[in-house]
Order: sequence, then structure tokens, then C-alpha cells
Amino acid sequence: MSTQGVLYIIAVILLVLAALPITTRGISLALLGAAVALLAYAWPVLTA
Repeated sequence: MSTQGVLYIIAVILLVLAALPITTRGISLALLGAAVALLAYAWPVLTA
């Protein structure tokens, strides 16, 4: 599996966890998931 695929899977897991009614202190799981998804999307450009 490619690095981009792993990042997308991590992003999906974080976004699913953000949708659950759990509380986290300090960091928003939705924002972290969105940041990882953006990183996965830009991965081919960053590694070119």
C-alpha cells in the first residue's frame, strides 16, 4: 500500500472518530483528519 493510501485511511479514521460523541482535550479530531486528508491529497506534489 502506498503512503498516500495510508494517509487517506488515517484521515478517514480520524473523521469517523470526530463524528462520535467523544470529547478530546486540546485538539479537534475533525481538524486533524482534514489536515491529514489534505496532506494525502498533496502527497504526489510534495514528493515529486
